[in-house]
Amino acid sequence: MGNQTEVTEFIILGLSNDPQMQIFLFLMFLVVYLITLLANMVIMLVIRADPHLHTPMYFFLSHLSFVDICYSSAIVPNMLVHFLVEHKTISVNSCIAQTFFIFLPAVAEVFILSAMAYDRYAAICDPLRYMDTMSKGICVQLVSGAWVIGFIDALINTVFALKLRFCGPNQISHFSCELPLLLQLSCTETLINQVVLFTSVVILGSSSFLFTLISYIHIISTILRIHSAECRHKAFSTCSSHLIVVGLLYLTAFFQYTKPSSVSSVVLDEMFSIQYSIMTPMLNPIIYSLKNKEVKTAIGKMLRKFKFLK
Repeated sequence: MGNQTEVTEFIILGLSNDPQMQIFLFLMFLVVYLITLLANMVIMLVIRADPHLHTPMYFFLSHLSFVDICYSSAIVPNMLVHFLVEHKTISVNSCIAQTFFIFLPAVAEVFILSAMAYDRYAAICDPLRYMDTMSKGICVQLVSGAWVIGFIDALINTVFALKLRFCGPNQISHFSCELPLLLQLSCTETLINQVVLFTSVVILGSSSFLFTLISYIHIISTILRIHSAECRHKAFSTCSSHLIVVGLLYLTAFFQYTKPSSVSSVVLDEMFSIQYSIMTPMLNPIIYSLKNKEVKTAIGKMLRKFKFLK
């Protein structure tokens, strides 16, 4: 260690070295990011402006939109800059800081999704007690708890990451500073970091996923007892789209953060990361909100109001 030079910055290799491909990727991810920002901000504004949407379900959707903006913004802006510059470098401290801001909204998101699943369970399976079960105080506690858990998990993993030392190589075969990749580059012992990371992912990921899954199992069993075939089809269509998005998020993220370092594929790692960190924040407002009749009606009212003001 004494003769080795300590690395102070990393080179982000990104998705491609081809200049033309980099321009194409820049434009593609810029469009994805703008859609993510616009769709999620519209959802937040509409829910805030329309009194008819001041219900527990839309309270959670509003916070999910805010989380998705934070999650996407922790990764995509830096990624877009690296498509345009020749020297794609980031300091070690900035890289670890990005790791923190990836963990925080990611963990908060899975627990907000769990709260949303519980909200739908309460509304469909126990409608008579719904307003008591999902009172304003409980909703605030669930969202606050999601952020607190996310902050604690991000802080613990980041504090241990700050103790790592890097002495080469300093190239990250990825487009962001995700912790598993940093552990592979460390020239100091990473066993504690790996144990902390694995434990937090398994405990937090499994608990939130099981909570979500159990809620949807109860919801589906209730839907099966609906006599109307049209209502059954509509309910199943909504649930299936929710489960597909949630399932892809959990499967790709869980694999990425729990697989052994020996099982590594740059292409797969990048595809999985794109799915859970870039595509999911864009898909969530479309799947959960923009397909919703009440939200579309509220957006229509808002647009007509703006048109009238002009």
